[in-house]
Amino acid sequence: MQTTFAPKKHVLALSIAALFATGAAIAQDAAPNDTSNTVVVTGTRVANRTALDTASPVDIISAESLKNSGTTEINQALAVALPSLNFPRPGLADGTDTIRPATLRGMAPDQTLVLVNSKRRHASSLVNVNGTIGRGSAAVDLNTIPTAIVKNIEVLRDGAAAQYGSDAISGVVNLRLRSNRDGGEATINYGARLTEYEFLTGPAPANATWQAQNSRKRTDGQTATVSMWKGLALGETGYLTIAGEFKDQKHTERSGYDMRQQYALVGGAYDPRENTINRFNTWYGEPEMKQSTLFANAGDTLGNGVKVYGWASYQKREASSAGFFRWSNDPRNIPSIYPDGFMPIISPVVDDFAATGGASWSMGEWEMDTSLGYGKNKMAFTIENTLNRSIGPSSKTSFDAGGFEYDQLVLNLTGVRSVALTSLSSPLNVAVGAEARREGYSLFAGEPDSYRFGGQLLPNGQPTAPGAQVFSGFRPQNESDTHRTAIGAFVDLEANITPSLLTSVAIRGEHYSDFGDSLAGKLAARYDFSKAFALRASVQNGFRAPSPQQQNFTSTATNFITGVPFEITTFRPTDSVAVALGAKPLDAEKSVNASLGAVMRLGGANVTIDAYRIKVRDRIVLSENLTSADVRNFLTKQGFIGVGGGRFFINGVDTTTDGVDVVVNWAANGGAVGKFDFTVAGNFTKTDVTKVPATAQLAALPTPTPLFDRLNVLSLEQGQPKNKFNASTNWKLGQMGATLRATRYGKVLSPNASPALDVTLNAKTVIDLEGRYAMTSKVNLAFGAENLFDKYPESVGNALNPSGNAPFPNYAAFGRGGRFVYARATYAF
Repeated sequence: MQTTFAPKKHVLALSIAALFATGAAIAQDAAPNDTSNTVVVTGTRVANRTALDTASPVDIISAESLKNSGTTEINQALAVALPSLNFPRPGLADGTDTIRPATLRGMAPDQTLVLVNSKRRHASSLVNVNGTIGRGSAAVDLNTIPTAIVKNIEVLRDGAAAQYGSDAISGVVNLRLRSNRDGGEATINYGARLTEYEFLTGPAPANATWQAQNSRKRTDGQTATVSMWKGLALGETGYLTIAGEFKDQKHTERSGYDMRQQYALVGGAYDPRENTINRFNTWYGEPEMKQSTLFANAGDTLGNGVKVYGWASYQKREASSAGFFRWSNDPRNIPSIYPDGFMPIISPVVDDFAATGGASWSMGEWEMDTSLGYGKNKMAFTIENTLNRSIGPSSKTSFDAGGFEYDQLVLNLTGVRSVALTSLSSPLNVAVGAEARREGYSLFAGEPDSYRFGGQLLPNGQPTAPGAQVFSGFRPQNESDTHRTAIGAFVDLEANITPSLLTSVAIRGEHYSDFGDSLAGKLAARYDFSKAFALRASVQNGFRAPSPQQQNFTSTATNFITGVPFEITTFRPTDSVAVALGAKPLDAEKSVNASLGAVMRLGGANVTIDAYRIKVRDRIVLSENLTSADVRNFLTKQGFIGVGGGRFFINGVDTTTDGVDVVVNWAANGGAVGKFDFTVAGNFTKTDVTKVPATAQLAALPTPTPLFDRLNVLSLEQGQPKNKFNASTNWKLGQMGATLRATRYGKVLSPNASPALDVTLNAKTVIDLEGRYAMTSKVNLAFGAENLFDKYPESVGNALNPSGNAPFPNYAAFGRGGRFVYARATYAF
């Protein structure tokens, strides 16, 4: 089959524009933030390999680049720096409001491996089960790492399962930590959303006396962040770098205007309160959050060249986000508790801890390294400003709903050496290693009132759903405490066959206690035709092991269907009910990656173009909600009485993703007008779903029931931008500096089960601007605005937003926060 990469004309146009721009530069000089000659450690185990000399594309985001933006979130900073990385910011999505996933090259969030100092970072305990990008995945939460501790971030845009193991299908993000013996910096950031947005409003009830509103001005989302890092000397050669960060973020409100009748009629007329109640009645946007983080990185050189190192981190995140508003006359409300209705609040507390220690030493010709790392993420839910309708007027209004935790223990040993071979133009770099990993996942129940049925009926005599409104607590039957082990070994070889031809090969085998074995291999090559031009290519197979979260997450809620209670459950794939519907134990996702790229040095400009194809087989997905009468009848015949249906994780989706990354950067010295650092980058991605899962049991029903239907298919194919462009300029003149950045997000589809209700989000360009001034050699001030021109995605109509609570789709690539204006003060010491 012929491999094609569709957006060739866009790549050619961008490259030509870069060449003209380079030729027009006044004079070439080293870019202030140029990282092309920075030595990288990601994607290669050869010492002193620079970013432009690798066989696979590696981006480097410096600490300075992270700092010169209005955000202190690493995910958001990467999203504006890398066209191939996307960070949508969903709302009204339960725990996903608090731990939001990012994606690389249009793949799933858990198909990117995250490393800290080249060591595997633990994932979050949350598995995303709502209708957002990344549904069904449990990814690493990059925002548990403060930007103050980061020296730079290396992003390998290529599959690397053979080098690093599971999860590295789309690439690798490696955060390299500061290792300073002295110096330091304290930073205060403060900003707020100053915005005005428009939205569509549904029709008012007949003879309503209140008028629709279609726009709103807001000043909210006030965010204060205080951070610091300090380098300390340990003896003559050791270092201890510590960093701390405290963040206090207020929520944002981007709801529409709720035109529904809120109160019962009074004598056949509308209640007078209808004209005075706040109809902007739901938070929809950024959550309220308080977050405290500590991080330390240390190391020293002992006798005989032995080096010891270690780092540790802890973060506590307390967040609050909203659910949909329950109006006063809503059957789910009890007016004696909430006379004007209520907005339930989901308030998770996230505790994240990690510690790694290791040593490196020389053993003959070998450079050895060993480390032991542990990480744990816990998420516990409290549901506030709510009630259990089935208990009645005596219901509590705050509930402990339980939660879950994930932990990971990793032990590894690696040896690297060079072998001189006369048949090669460079020494053969040989790396061998082994890794053992233990992962655990547990789910704990909430208090009984958070999930129990209290026996109260609705006014019409029908039963009501039990448990806390908006988020029913986890039940004792949902509890689990499981673990698994994985043992792997790898060999990685790299050398110059000729002075111009660099090749590398890697192979890795792993054994998992829960699903078996996997074997991955990678072959990469680079040919330098001259110092100014090189071609590079790679081909590999990879895998992603099913996460313990996907294997063991389960929750139950009771739905009433024609007045009869049915248990609707997310079942474990091994649960007997899921097995009856065709579920099987989860297996690893398998991938085949191929890439072809070019590297050009043109005067002061560097240009890279990399095309790729990623084919994934047996992707793990969360099935549709299987609640039809046919499903219930089938389960009843199998002996499962009262089960109303459910959903479960299953292998079986095959996808093909084609794309191209283009990155151009150059420097211009304008003399009296200052120095400029220009970057233009673009990503083009297209994903096709080529197969969806099916089971014989569901196919044999009177009305065949799909396991993975239209909405989820289109979410994979069109739920992320097919193209994204970044263009930025950094300018410096004496004590002054500035950054101007434009990000164009391509068209996105917000799909629906009904094609008539699909919403197309058109391409939008977001402009960011920051100005800086050095008052002294130690004190710097900055002022800026993200989304300077206050861009928003398209608003949806009443058919998709009858409550008015959620006027913008969660698929919007740049969120729906609006303009963010900020100031920053930095003191270096």
